[in-house]
Amino acid sequence: MALLQTQNLVAHYGDFQALFGVDIELGDAETIAIIGANGAGKTTLMRSICGVLRNDAAAVTYDGTAIGAKPADEIMSKGVAMVPEGRKLFPSLSVEENLLIGTYGRKVSGHWNLKTVYELFPILAERRNNPGTALSGGQQQMVAIGRALMSNPRVLLCDEISLGLAPVVIKDIYKAIPQIKAAGASLIVVEQDIAQAMAVADRVYCMMEGRVTLSGTPESLSRDKIHNAYFGAGH
Repeated sequence: MALLQTQNLVAHYGDFQALFGVDIELGDAETIAIIGANGAGKTTLMRSICGVLRNDAAAVTYDGTAIGAKPADEIMSKGVAMVPEGRKLFPSLSVEENLLIGTYGRKVSGHWNLKTVYELFPILAERRNNPGTALSGGQQQMVAIGRALMSNPRVLLCDEISLGLAPVVIKDIYKAIPQIKAAGASLIVVEQDIAQAMAVADRVYCMMEGRVTLSGTPESLSRDKIHNAYFGAGH
């Protein structure tokens, strides 16, 4: 049984339909990547899974429970944490205070705490008393990931974590993903950078215009297939 899945998931913003019957599944201790161009519906899918957008109850199931209609705080308390696009740190708080916010909605013992987050991202230990916004973009992204990990989630949703960062920084951030997985989390990674996504994922879903257009293991998907699923045939 999948740890998390969507079934015939549709989503609207007012009259605009953003998702059309999306089916994905995430197994225990698995990393899946969702790739697609801007506007493909990737962020809407993440927002639907974590409860920011409410849906039909049965459209999203987690650990055997229908959660599609539940509010975001309840979903987070069950063990689904989100690293949002754009990082969303609290500017008035220090690095450490930003990290500690991750424990508020869900207090469970597990691998992740301040000590292990600082081991994952040593630069944050050095900067723990700095304001979160006094950091570089890459360091802010590390804080956002660390904050989500502090709830010891079973599922970690990562929305465009490489956006706007230099390649060398992206490499550092992506180095953390196998360690996060090894500590017991399953991950959904939303990414425009196809090569980056393929390098960490067990399986990949490609989206275009609110629909899944391709899925498979990285080894089974040719560059042409991905190109067609990403942009549409004829591009």
